[in-house]
Amino acid sequence: MDLKNQYIEPDNSYHEVSHDPSSGTMALVVTLTIISVILTSVLAAIFYSKNKEGGNTVTEGEVTTLDNYISVSTPTPTPVPPLADYQNPILYPATASINIDPEAVIGDSVNPSMRGITQNIISGSQILTEFTRENPINIGDPLYYTQIPGVLTFRGNNFRSTSSFGYVTPSDGVVDSLTQIWEFTDDHTLLSSDMSFEWDGYQLTGQPLIVRWPMETRSIMNIYPSANAKTDLTEVICPSLDGYIYFLDLDDGSMTRDPIYAGVTIKGTAAIDPRGYPLLYIGQGDDNGEYGFGMYIFSLIDGSLLYSYEGLDDGAYRMNWSAFDSSPIIDGATDTLIWPCENGIIYNFQLNTSYVPGTGTISINPQCTGYKYIFNDTQGRFLGVESSASVYGNYCYFMDNNCNLVCLDLNTFQMVWVFRTGDDSDLSPVVQEENGVPYIYIGTEVDNQSSGEYNGAAYTYKINGLTGEEVWQTSQSCYTYNGETSATDQTGGCLGNPIIGMGNISNLVIFSYSMTTGLTGGNRLVAYNRDTGTEVWHYDMNIYTYSSPVACYTADGNAYIIIADSFGQIHLVNGQTGERIAYIQVNSDAGLGVSFEASPAVFGNTIVIGSTNGAVYGIRLD
Repeated sequence: MDLKNQYIEPDNSYHEVSHDPSSGTMALVVTLTIISVILTSVLAAIFYSKNKEGGNTVTEGEVTTLDNYISVSTPTPTPVPPLADYQNPILYPATASINIDPEAVIGDSVNPSMRGITQNIISGSQILTEFTRENPINIGDPLYYTQIPGVLTFRGNNFRSTSSFGYVTPSDGVVDSLTQIWEFTDDHTLLSSDMSFEWDGYQLTGQPLIVRWPMETRSIMNIYPSANAKTDLTEVICPSLDGYIYFLDLDDGSMTRDPIYAGVTIKGTAAIDPRGYPLLYIGQGDDNGEYGFGMYIFSLIDGSLLYSYEGLDDGAYRMNWSAFDSSPIIDGATDTLIWPCENGIIYNFQLNTSYVPGTGTISINPQCTGYKYIFNDTQGRFLGVESSASVYGNYCYFMDNNCNLVCLDLNTFQMVWVFRTGDDSDLSPVVQEENGVPYIYIGTEVDNQSSGEYNGAAYTYKINGLTGEEVWQTSQSCYTYNGETSATDQTGGCLGNPIIGMGNISNLVIFSYSMTTGLTGGNRLVAYNRDTGTEVWHYDMNIYTYSSPVACYTADGNAYIIIADSFGQIHLVNGQTGERIAYIQVNSDAGLGVSFEASPAVFGNTIVIGSTNGAVYGIRLD
């Protein structure tokens, strides 16, 4: 009942009681009037009391009347927090709510127990009988992954969703050109473990890191005074196959500090601590190190080695190979390092970091816990992990060398589901939350389908990240060659990580397929509708590539795709149509042909990419 509309003004005049037949009706009216007045007074008193005591706060945008108090008023939406200066505007505003449903139904086809899984939690060679994570992991939307500007890990964040930071700002409002602005070269090499060749340059995945340090942090680092004098210094960090870690100025490619000699081949992509701590995490790609075979943490204050861990654990299923080709994820909230290894163990390091900004000192005291698994249908030598893990809340997604896409609960170290793909993959699963559900996008190589030289299918999948259910699957035809040894293999298929579209391509996911016309020939960039898996456009290249495509955006949401090939060319493609806008043939002073296998990173208008010839290039978008 709407009491306001039923309210009757009380009549204070005296009425004589009559024995007229209508007197009963009049009495009823009077009675209702009195009741109405009493109710109105009581509600008004309660309303006044509540507001006086703070029990019914009036918020901006809400008109509160007696009607509102009795009926349900429309609350004012929670305002979106403003973009912080260190956050990536491409990812703004945050959209992922991180919905983990532990009661999600896992079908038999992806239920680990149906394959006879054995799971162990280990510390060194010791198997733990119980595991309790004191501080549960819950990593949220990628916007909040980093606390300083830059591209700090492979594909930028815990969803592995972008390796470009900031908008492209073309001088005339249109992005239509690529210009080489600098080249950095070195003349170092490092002997391989089998002593048959020398490592040099940058290969898969080999993405540079780009970071803009706060002045407070720069003031305690061993950066050259000339570089430190720049108010807007942006530093490029390039760990190389030759065992050195180089530090360059994004603007001109000049060195910003002395390189660190790690003395190990660094094949994958390193990581900077996303909290802005001066810590660099690198993984070893070949057993040719001075300190063992594993992972390393360096101080970026003075370049000193703070910690190393050799992955040749007695408890590993693959005890003779412990390369850390993947790029780690750091959960700043719990001070935890998450790092899969090629020995088949998913390592968690409780870092116990001690750092006070501006003091010039940092220390860590890592405690290591590992998770390993095996199925009845699997040999241990196939359980290594080369892909970088993606993390959604407490769910960790990765590919192993036995064609398994795994979802692992980091808080319980129990496998949630396992999806068997049609072939091997070293890609990092890409996560995108859609309508409150996380979905995984992954592609495969052409590797295990036959022997010798042949044409096979490179598969592409969209998977429900809660249940492991396949949403759609498609494929492209690619060539490959499986030789007698891995050194002679020439692998085709998906070797570059996919792009999750944003801005005006937010309906697309874009994959790169290598060797589409023959061995070392052809590459196809394909944009699929994210909902249906149907092709929207494709862009064909003459030369193959292992380098991952990168999307960059203008402030108005226009998307542009950058992809580099194995012949030293960089292509600029319209993200909506797949039409080529421009390309550039990179010139080199290194005296060798330029071949791109490593993936680029983009900061503003500048692309940075390393080559197999040992050079690093700065390319301007305009």
